[in-house]
Amino acid sequence: MGPEDLKRILKLLPGQPADEVLVGLETPDDAGVFMLDENTALVQTVDFFTPVVDDPYLFGQIAAANSLSDIYAMGGTPISAMNIVCFPCNLDMEILAEILRGGSDKLHEAGVALLGGHTVDDQEPKYGMAVTGKVDPKRILRNRGARPGDLLVLTKPLGTGVLSTALKADFLSEDDIEEAMMGMCSLNENASQAALAGGARAGTDVTGFGLLGHLATMLPERGLGCELDHRSVPYYPRTREMAESGMVPGCAYRNRDFIEKRLVISGDLDELEVLLLCDPQTSGGMLLALPEDGLRGFREIMGPEGCFWVIGRFIEDPEGRIVLR
Repeated sequence: MGPEDLKRILKLLPGQPADEVLVGLETPDDAGVFMLDENTALVQTVDFFTPVVDDPYLFGQIAAANSLSDIYAMGGTPISAMNIVCFPCNLDMEILAEILRGGSDKLHEAGVALLGGHTVDDQEPKYGMAVTGKVDPKRILRNRGARPGDLLVLTKPLGTGVLSTALKADFLSEDDIEEAMMGMCSLNENASQAALAGGARAGTDVTGFGLLGHLATMLPERGLGCELDHRSVPYYPRTREMAESGMVPGCAYRNRDFIEKRLVISGDLDELEVLLLCDPQTSGGMLLALPEDGLRGFREIMGPEGCFWVIGRFIEDPEGRIVLR
């Protein structure tokens, strides 16, 4: 399902006019937010998907990190989770046990309580979680809110869609994509805390819509655009090689179609480079609008080992365009 399909479906749903709903279906944010009192709000999200790697334990870790990511993307702290499992009954239950162990270990790392879950018999395995977190209602990090002059910051490399496709096609082994697998397993907790410390005005995590698709959700239809320097965008090893070999997933093309009307290509980019910026990610990094004077505070929290890249800048633009240079 592409971004436009999702927008059409959400328009068909009735609104929820409760005063306590701070973030609901009306905006393209990463999670819903429900206010409990003036100091505390609940953040809630759900996500699950089919395996992106062969190792069941690693798949469980990746799925859990991906599910937790939406809470971090809202500036929240995850506190509890429920497993969602689709698994064929005729498959070895040891595989399922390893998937669940991977998810449980990742929750333990994040300090999140596992409360239970639900399982159905399905011929195609799927795994993920419904996650609840808490957030200060005055410090919610939403998709919209960037201002002209803010820096565009990314906290993980791209390429997991291409590399997962290559893995499934036996073009690569799991050893070949170890760095990408470790990236998908890593939590966005530190990046979320750094975003708040740096005074980030807007943020999201980069997942199925690709970098450009998620950047588009950060831009209103009018008044604010973004210049993106494609040479500053990091990729996991062998991503370009595999893309040139034809391992671009179909979703990348749908994401490309979604942002076509808002995209201005200025410079020496070829079409493959644009498709890589549309590559659907699993458990990707955070994409942030950070005021320039907040970069120091952001860097201090990220620490000397923290990876992040300044890949662009928000600009005044009457048509809300993304300019690739």
